[in-house]
Amino acid sequence: MKILVHWFLSAVAVWLVSEIVPGFMVASLGSALIAAAVIGLVNATLGLVLKVLTFPFTIMTLGLIWLIINGLMLLVAAQLVPGFAITGFLAAFLGAIVLSIVNAILRTLFEKD
Repeated sequence: MKILVHWFLSAVAVWLVSEIVPGFMVASLGSALIAAAVIGLVNATLGLVLKVLTFPFTIMTLGLIWLIINGLMLLVAAQLVPGFAITGFLAAFLGAIVLSIVNAILRTLFEKD
């Protein structure tokens, strides 16, 4: 049950980001649900590999490189999900930042330990 709540909150976060960030578009709730799942899978696979490989740069940039990687992972997910589109890297970069913030807020408000 906790996984379903986490997935739904992630989909809501993706939809909210599409309302906030220009160039970050979600066509429907179904697209947001699929996008949330794909973003999670892309981050858990390709994103994890990139974060491990760029760890020295992460230390040098005080973690800022991870924001770039997260933006790139959003662009990859947008290519895989119909109804989910990001117009460019700036929208993906800002979307990654806003998505992290919105996810944290939603989890604080709705998830119980």
